[in-house]
Amino acid sequence: MVELARIAETHGFSHVWTFDSHLLWQEPYVIHGQILASTRKVVVGPMVTNPSTRDVTVTASTFATLNEMYGNRTVCGIGRGDSAVRTLGGKPTTIARLAESVEIIRELGNGRSARIGETTVRLPWASRSELEVWIAGYGPRALELTGQVADGFILQLADPDIVEWTVATVRDAAEKAGRDPDAVTICVAAPAYVTDGSEAAAAHARDQCRWFGGMVGNHVADIVSRYGATSGVPAALTEYIAGRQGYDYNQHGRAGNTHADFVPDEIVDRFCILGSPEQHVERLRRLESLGVDQFAVYLQHDAKTATLDAYGESVLPVMMTSEVATESGIAR
Repeated sequence: MVELARIAETHGFSHVWTFDSHLLWQEPYVIHGQILASTRKVVVGPMVTNPSTRDVTVTASTFATLNEMYGNRTVCGIGRGDSAVRTLGGKPTTIARLAESVEIIRELGNGRSARIGETTVRLPWASRSELEVWIAGYGPRALELTGQVADGFILQLADPDIVEWTVATVRDAAEKAGRDPDAVTICVAAPAYVTDGSEAAAAHARDQCRWFGGMVGNHVADIVSRYGATSGVPAALTEYIAGRQGYDYNQHGRAGNTHADFVPDEIVDRFCILGSPEQHVERLRRLESLGVDQFAVYLQHDAKTATLDAYGESVLPVMMTSEVATESGIAR
């Protein structure tokens, strides 16, 4: 992972993201320290942490420490919790607790004091730390909270129709809260697999990325159970989970996930970015037109380095010709 981050920086990527799910993957903040020590510019963060498996004051202290050591090169991606809590038999936290956690982490991570119960706390050594907190979510309440309080929004899929709906929802919530809607950074994260454009290569890429539809399906299932299939959530996001039979978190985020067989090719093509470099640029331009500021490339497949090289040689140079260059990150 450290080597992938180093390669990504040489290609011009701006961010490097990791999972934060301690039973399935290694400790992210240890790896973040190594990435920061091995690079000069990239910003690192979890995609995403949660308020349940870590005390929020410890989370804030971790970011502030990395910032002190490496010069404000961290960002906190946070959500209600998925694999990190479900592998322990738990459930995602409430929106109210997520909102409280965002406030505490951001205040402490920026050297300010925060209120925890009846106690006011502060990291006295962190006065120079600067930290943004980005919220990941799909459902209406999470999107509303994001617009109200977050510095950024993380959407883990690259379907333009769903991107358009979620971005509009976040920005509407920001405006109603008296914020500048454009002040919320929009980050789309999804697997990207560059091919030669042939159908055979496309079929292989779909199989390598089908796991992503299964992962997204877990969040969608929660939304359907809470709001119903006929809620304001787009049908494009809810209809495909009808064939979902369950999910094995031991295979979470892994190519070849046997619990993602219900995900049709159409969903893989819509949620991910697959195909020739030109097809990647076309989709990225579309996302950019919808207000996306950053695209984070999930590298959970068998072509990690090849994907980074293809983006560095054939995708990023084209995207950088835009008047306001879209940022890019890798997520793994």
